[in-house]
Amino acid sequence: MNNKGKIIAISSPSGGGKTSVVKQVLKDFPEIIFSVSVTTRPKRSNEVDGVDYFFVNDEEFERKIKNDEFIEWERFYDYYYGTLKSFVLDNISKGKSVLFEVDVKGALSLKKIYPESILIFIDPPTVEVLVKRLKNRNTENPVDLQKRIDRAKMELSHKQDFDYIFVNDELHKVYISVKELIKEIINKE
Repeated sequence: MNNKGKIIAISSPSGGGKTSVVKQVLKDFPEIIFSVSVTTRPKRSNEVDGVDYFFVNDEEFERKIKNDEFIEWERFYDYYYGTLKSFVLDNISKGKSVLFEVDVKGALSLKKIYPESILIFIDPPTVEVLVKRLKNRNTENPVDLQKRIDRAKMELSHKQDFDYIFVNDELHKVYISVKELIKEIINKE
């Protein structure tokens, strides 16, 4: 019997619904540990350091890169994002499942290092719906918004690389599907 924890990654383009799904998963499955990423992106008013992200400056992030502290990292939207090795390895070795909310490239990097990872893609119903959601969030300036739209199109082209794809045409319905899948994953021996 394998008593290692499971690695589950939920991805979508920005505005796809991954944050809403992840928050509900964590609420309904308190035994699952959330993998808090490290970023150099400025903290939004509703975010908490150490809960939503570990917010660091460029110099600290680059020091962690040099010290090989990340499973995966990348720079996009002019900011660094990464996943700490120590956090993940410590939890899965203790039999705890770890949930990631990561971009598509991060999820695919996880799968390369941990082939047993379960990758879940939250797919917007259409690109037009996604663009509308991003505009309605009103969290980026026009230049950053266009970067997110361009990146979303690239990320959508990789959805077939995921183990499971759920279309988010209604958040509650997509969550119920993800919840059932996660129940099955964490109950497997």
